[in-house]
Amino acid sequence: MALLDSIASPRDLRGLSAEQLDELAAEIRDVMIRTVATNSGHLGPNLGVVELTLAIHRVFDSPRDRVVFDTGHQSYVHKLVTGRHADFATLRKEGGISGYPSQAESEHDIVENSHASTALSYADGLAKAYAIRGEDRHVVAVIGDGALTGGMAWEALNNIAIAKRSRLVIVVNDNERSYTPTIGGLATALTSLRTNPRYEQVLDLVKKRLNAVPGVGHAAYDALHAVKKGMKDALAPQGLFEDLGLKYVGPVDGHDRAAMEQALANAKRFDGPVIVHALTRKGQGYDPALRHEADQFHAPGPFDVQTGAEKPKGKIWTDHFSEAIVGLGARREDVVAITAAMMHPVGLDVFAEKYPERTFDVGIAEQHAVTSAAGLAMGGLHPVFAVYATFLNRAFDQVLMDVALHKCGVTFVLDRSGVTGDDGASHNGMWDMSILQVVPGLRLAAPRDVTRLHELLDEAVQVDDAPTVVRFPKGPPPEDVPAIDRVGGADVLVRSGDRDVLVVAVGSMATTAVEVASRLTDQGIGVTVVDPRWVKPVDPALIDLAREHRLVVSVEDNGRVGGCGATLLQALNDAGVRTPFRLHGIPQEFLDHAKRDVILARIGLDAQTLARSIVEDVTALDRGLTVVEVDHTA
Repeated sequence: MALLDSIASPRDLRGLSAEQLDELAAEIRDVMIRTVATNSGHLGPNLGVVELTLAIHRVFDSPRDRVVFDTGHQSYVHKLVTGRHADFATLRKEGGISGYPSQAESEHDIVENSHASTALSYADGLAKAYAIRGEDRHVVAVIGDGALTGGMAWEALNNIAIAKRSRLVIVVNDNERSYTPTIGGLATALTSLRTNPRYEQVLDLVKKRLNAVPGVGHAAYDALHAVKKGMKDALAPQGLFEDLGLKYVGPVDGHDRAAMEQALANAKRFDGPVIVHALTRKGQGYDPALRHEADQFHAPGPFDVQTGAEKPKGKIWTDHFSEAIVGLGARREDVVAITAAMMHPVGLDVFAEKYPERTFDVGIAEQHAVTSAAGLAMGGLHPVFAVYATFLNRAFDQVLMDVALHKCGVTFVLDRSGVTGDDGASHNGMWDMSILQVVPGLRLAAPRDVTRLHELLDEAVQVDDAPTVVRFPKGPPPEDVPAIDRVGGADVLVRSGDRDVLVVAVGSMATTAVEVASRLTDQGIGVTVVDPRWVKPVDPALIDLAREHRLVVSVEDNGRVGGCGATLLQALNDAGVRTPFRLHGIPQEFLDHAKRDVILARIGLDAQTLARSIVEDVTALDRGLTVVEVDHTA
């Protein structure tokens, strides 16, 4: 029997020998590699935290001691040793194990923190709560994969530093630094000394006694303190953290489990917040990942386990955006690109190679990215900030007050908008078209295919006195859907029979709407399908079209509340148009992970369900009944 099969909880780790733990680490890596090779997921970060995670669970007592991962995608090892090994093959599949911590899965998970730089704030609150309640519990926050570049993490550190009663251990999983870990007996002894509660007491006593010596006391203490500080800084790059008032341990080789256990045990004994600095390598233990120059297999698609070669796949929306932005860069020297630690995932890597001086990676700092973009626009450039749709949520205030208020020409390109699927609730880009509706002057485009992506991006960067947004979904784009006519700024995609139904299809839902139209035509129902192209502001042509039809149907891959359909309905009401209206979108709930098409069918945004709903509504109108808004997603 494999060792991993015998691990039902973290406590089962404590009876294993060093040799067994090494064997277990190898088994864990093998399971993760084989699972991600089939299911896709975050491999590199998890290969890098195997020994680190084992050490945490051998030193601390989860779930009584709480472990919070930031970012949550580095929690696979944690899942495997907290009773989920038997189900791990279902990783990221419908009804299976989530790619992030999940309260619904295990008592060992408390935070589903797949948005980075949040763990320290959660941990700060937890540790304070336990201190106030008098509970003998520790909180361990594992922060890494660039999450310390987020401003929220430093806001948390600023407060953690003065929370002297918090039994909080912050593990900085540093997988990017080039310096080597401090080794040897002196470094180990100093680490133990610095985390010994008596250390501070002795320093206070020495300070009092030296300062009491007339004339030379203050100078003697300052000199002694400088020597101590100099020795520590020479041995470990800790100055920044200790300047904040936080105790610091490290750096420690994060792949040396015994060293990590010793460092964590020292930190645990200190009665206050401590930082443990672990040096790790993404992809550790799997040569193809270590050799992968782009991101050490951060989040590969399906691949061959033996060679690491990713299985062939067609071009996705991101690839086409990458081509489009490079073309823009060649035509316009004022176009600059911004990413928040997502250069390859959002397709800016080629632009960065061609125009490095016009490309800015700000780290996981979306708020800064947006306001910096405003500054670039004020300086006479046109910035394009490419970001996952779900992550723009974090910078809404900056879009509103720093860009729109100042009428800055900034273009936001929202990748993975709508239902993304496998990454779960936090990654669905289903909020942007609702929250951006309230921004005065902002223009929002949703291309239905690659040709429209190029067209609309070109149009967006021509706007220099307001923010513009271009959004597109995850995965491969559909075949181009040509327009048969243009009404106002909207493309007419289908015009068949009488003017029974007007379908307003937003972005990626246009292809579905064309299929819906075919089904309606087969039922003898006249239908017109339009793609607004620019969905904010509402095109007046849509209002005129709505007057001419018996039923208006809007379809969007965005939340139903406050989205494009709701805004169109408001515009129709304001214009006195009383045509019955049916709104189809994503229900306002957090969606469980599954493939995109599975989720769309589940929530009623597939062609069959939409066509059936419209047929029912037209039948009701034929019978003289009122069309009542019904949730067809239940």
